[in-house]
Amino acid sequence: MQKFETAAVLGAGVIGASWTALFLANGLKVNVYDVAQDAERFVRDYVERAWPTLEALGLTANGNPGNVSFGSSAVEAVRNVQFVQENVPERLDIKHALFAEIEPDLAPEAIVSSSASGLMVSEMQKGWRDPSRLLLGHPFNPPHLIPLVELLVNDKTADGVLEAAEAFYAQVGKVTIRLHKEVPGHVANRLQAALWREAIHLIDSGVASVEDVDKAVWAGPGLRWAAFGPTMLFNLAAGPGGLGEFCNRYGDSFHRWWDDLGSPRLTPELAGKLADGVSEATHGRDLKSVSSSRDAMIVAMLKGTRDLRES
Repeated sequence: MQKFETAAVLGAGVIGASWTALFLANGLKVNVYDVAQDAERFVRDYVERAWPTLEALGLTANGNPGNVSFGSSAVEAVRNVQFVQENVPERLDIKHALFAEIEPDLAPEAIVSSSASGLMVSEMQKGWRDPSRLLLGHPFNPPHLIPLVELLVNDKTADGVLEAAEAFYAQVGKVTIRLHKEVPGHVANRLQAALWREAIHLIDSGVASVEDVDKAVWAGPGLRWAAFGPTMLFNLAAGPGGLGEFCNRYGDSFHRWWDDLGSPRLTPELAGKLADGVSEATHGRDLKSVSSSRDAMIVAMLKGTRDLRES
């Protein structure tokens, strides 16, 4: 199996900086490029803040936070690397221009994986003369903490690229899923959007507050979802009869609930209502404090479940 030793990160905002921290922790030499003048300072600061978390997860045994360089161009950053993680803004003109710039200087076997959350692979391929080494590698934020990466290729992708990308992400500790067809938002974002749509509907309808709707998730089904996905959990819920029995028992209830789900629109008024609810729910804590709590709980859950998942 191919051993990856070098990677490039193109686009070094929050996602790119998080990828950089993860790649460094796993012993890769990382080249970073971003058009922002303060990109190097931002990335180095981000890696420094993320490193204790990565240490707590046991991911830094072979890592070196200083094993990063900052190219003066995208071409310089990708030259001679094995894997490129692209994270530039989600505009096709920007991505197409970047792809056209780097394509002549890529190593023949280099893989380019896009973090795009909303764009299609088929759309991004139009920026290439030969798109056979491009695929979707969409993470969940922050990539150095959340294991998921969604992968998508199509008939223009070269044989072996998907498998090589899976090997790369496994090497840096990620969990991958394969998408078999293009849909807007891929898989996880669509699931997230469906839940949030109904959460907003419940808030806007006066059923419960922002804080209590969020609490209903993290203190209820969210705990189960951190163990298994919804279909497997419902398979367990009906005992020996499994999912078939669950559908027989609760099908009518689900039909009634589905028919009553809302379809809110994020108007300025509704967005303001949600923002006010979030402010109330934080009870005076600032964004940095809330973010630190999130990261600490994610780390605790990952550490607590890692051995069980590997058994």
